Amino acid sequence: MADVANSKLFEGLKGIQNRKDALVVLVKTEWNSEVVDELEKGCVKVLSQAGVAHKTLVVPGAVEIPFAIQQCWAAYNAPNAFIALGCVIKGDTPHFDYVCQSITNGITELNLSMQVPVIFGILTVNTTEQAKERIGGQHGHKGEEAAITALKMMVLNDRLKEGKI
Repeated sequence: MADVANSKLFEGLKGIQNRKDALVVLVKTEWNSEVVDELEKGCVKVLSQAGVAHKTLVVPGAVEIPFAIQQCWAAYNAPNAFIALGCVIKGDTPHFDYVCQSITNGITELNLSMQVPVIFGILTVNTTEQAKERIGGQHGHKGEEAAITALKMMVLNDRLKEGKI
């Protein structure tokens, strides 16, 4: 199991603060809104603390997230990063597997084809209890972690574009 305690995610946040010129777009699904809204709150908290502007787009389901991100990029060509937010809870049918595979492939494809990072803030869990453990429970707050990842990737992307790495 992935445990943020085994990472250095919360280290090295220097240079990320007060990016007044930056914009992060959160794209979230309407499904499992109790959980997804908490993921969004975690993202907003971290981005606001860093002085980074953010906007949220809402789509009907997780599978629609990559489309919305692609269209947003094509229309505005402005965000410095995207964060995909959703919660897919396993049910009694293989639908869970199809949705998880689709969203994973979509986010991966966007990361390989776009000029800005697209952060995977999708919970794929067996139960609602597991989801709640990941929005401030024993497994941390995955919304906050997604926002930190976006901030770090924005800095890395800037450095790569400047040829500083």
